[in-house]
Amino acid sequence: MNSETATAITANRQSMEMSVTWSDGHVSLYPFSLLRAACPCAQCRGGHENMKAEPDSQVFTTSLEDSAATHLVTVKATGSYAITIVWEDGHDYGIYNWHYLRKLCPCPECRQGK
Repeated sequence: MNSETATAITANRQSMEMSVTWSDGHVSLYPFSLLRAACPCAQCRGGHENMKAEPDSQVFTTSLEDSAATHLVTVKATGSYAITIVWEDGHDYGIYNWHYLRKLCPCPECRQGK
């Protein structure tokens, strides 16, 4: 099985974090603010020409205020390859595929050498 396949996803609204368990056993813990800062949709990236297969490194240092934009409402499966996150402000355009989401993992192990 590909290490870039999610096997479990849990969103904790109290801690404002989403955890993803990957098929290789790695667990990624994503702050909601990071997920929103890294939204891969054309609107958030500034146009189709700025959409990339991997997140921009600047999303790891972007600070977003606690607002409806960083409050997760629900996570929906998008086929068997991705998720779509619905935010409290109504935004739901970003499709976070497994590759993109795995590259977005903020843990020291995954960020090493980046």
